[in-house]
Amino acid sequence: MPANALRNRGLTIGQIASRTGLAPSAIRYYEDERLVTPDRNDSGHRRYARSDIRRLSFVMISQGLGFTIAEIREALADLPEHRTPSKADWSRISRRFGKVLDARIEQMQALRSRLDGCIGCGCLSLKTCSLYNPKDKARTRGQGPRYVMGDRSDDI
Repeated sequence: MPANALRNRGLTIGQIASRTGLAPSAIRYYEDERLVTPDRNDSGHRRYARSDIRRLSFVMISQGLGFTIAEIREALADLPEHRTPSKADWSRISRRFGKVLDARIEQMQALRSRLDGCIGCGCLSLKTCSLYNPKDKARTRGQGPRYVMGDRSDDI
């Protein structure tokens, strides 16, 4: 490995832990999940790239937003391993995740607006269900709380 590559991939697991706030065990877990791929020096010790700080920070933020490890791995697979990701690289991932977040926000707003009314679950126990879901017409769309899942009462 060229000398400058060693300099760029020279952070220890302790240094990465200090910069990210993650425990070394969490960093090793993310390595096992192929979210970061450290090199090994001649002594077998892990050496991380500076860009791994950004990768791990992205993992922490993404998990906080409800993305799974598999979804995060898929997003990070598009990033280069041996160079710092560019602004364009991160923008591409952000657009993809942004679409998912927009859909989740829309679903949560729909849920919030229906919390005190009919949610299309088919129970027909609320007086308002006779207005929103007469004769359980929401069931024609399938199982579950249809209106929370995105169906509208005027669609049925």
